[in-house]
Amino acid sequence: MNKIIEVKNLTKEYKNIKAVDDLSFDVFEGEILGLLGPNGSGKSTTINSVLSLLKFSKGKIKIFGKEMKPDAYDIKAQIGVVFQEVSVFDELTVYDNIDYFCGLYINDKNIRKNYVEEAINLVGLENFKKFYPKQLSGGLLRRLNIACGIAHKPKIIFLDEPTVAVDPQSRNNILDGIKKLRDNGATIIYTTHYMEEVEILCDRVIILDKGSILAMGTCDELKELTAKSEKITIEVNDLENNIIDKIKKIRNVEDVKYENGILLVTYTKGKENLVHMVDFLKDNKINYSKIFSERPTLNDVFLELTGKELRD
Repeated sequence: MNKIIEVKNLTKEYKNIKAVDDLSFDVFEGEILGLLGPNGSGKSTTINSVLSLLKFSKGKIKIFGKEMKPDAYDIKAQIGVVFQEVSVFDELTVYDNIDYFCGLYINDKNIRKNYVEEAINLVGLENFKKFYPKQLSGGLLRRLNIACGIAHKPKIIFLDEPTVAVDPQSRNNILDGIKKLRDNGATIIYTTHYMEEVEILCDRVIILDKGSILAMGTCDELKELTAKSEKITIEVNDLENNIIDKIKKIRNVEDVKYENGILLVTYTKGKENLVHMVDFLKDNKINYSKIFSERPTLNDVFLELTGKELRD
């Protein structure tokens, strides 16, 4: 695949703090790359550095094979940015907002008109062209914000938490629109705190913390990094302590918790754990009402790598 963005040894220091520490990664044409990390992990600093909105301490950034600089307007014209904060003009209608932002890049009125209509259709704002931002719900505002950022048909799109604080219907609409952008040839860098969105959308994922890359790969590859391979949950009443002690000694069992009639068994590895647990319950004549197995999620990996402490 063609490299669209190349980041080499990117470092950004604030006094004695390294917000980004020797970061290197590539973004390939036509992929959706998820950029994940807790608050303060360096995501925004990385994005602003790549966009040349922020002067970094050292490193090199290339986009389309050319060095990215603050005055690289030919490159910037092919980039769309949708920041988390909605940035539209309150005094302009939905149509005029999109037309204005598209007009920053597209001078031909006929071409721009087609582009604006396509952006409106992509985000599902056909019935709201004449509405002003103050008349829109939070979800519609998010969709307007996206349309303003992608109307000029950029080859690269940065999406910073585009589904924050929207209803499930709007979220589905936005995710469908992002897939269409990728299918139409855009390369997308996507940040979010919703792990299910990452699993739905992203071809590859980078997990950042303290300015460094902790892990990088597909969702499946990242799930292989976790020490926990499987969780088995069993609904069972009046489980005796000696049975719990026996379960703890079963091969590959890492942890056993029993509370309010729910037995949770966590495994580090192994195959057919569920089959073996069913056999164990049968052999010990233990009646249960429900049993099911869960494989590690991306959220499990994220918390294992970045820790569970609260961030500012």
